[in-house]
Amino acid sequence: MKSLQGKSNYVRRSCKDYSLAFKLQVVDEVEKGYLTARECRKKYGIQGKSTVLKWLIKHGNLDWQSKQPVKKKQPPSKYISQLEAKIKRLEAEKEILNRAIDIADDMLNTNIRKKYLPLSQQASEKQQGEQDNTVSSE
Repeated sequence: MKSLQGKSNYVRRSCKDYSLAFKLQVVDEVEKGYLTARECRKKYGIQGKSTVLKWLIKHGNLDWQSKQPVKKKQPPSKYISQLEAKIKRLEAEKEILNRAIDIADDMLNTNIRKKYLPLSQQASEKQQGEQDNTVSSE
């Protein structure tokens, strides 16, 4: 802090000092993503930490009062691992359903499967055989 004798360039401003055009310009820059509220404060010398947020709430087009936190995007590696886990779960469910159909066919002496299902079953069995081979070789 400068002494009282030395001149200071520091001028304390209140919200009333800012024109409506200036406020709208700041709000526009933040909403378009050119600058963050913090960057606008630094760029234009706005002292109040919540001043820009108040302007955004009052003059902005977006919902700045929402209590919901913004969801951050997951890193691609985490998203991929979640998708892989989901694929494994769905394949296991498919296998269970195929076995249930086979058991029902045997018990009821019926042919529940449509013409195209035996082809998918063969592909599934082939895939299961390949997975069993890779599991046993590990």
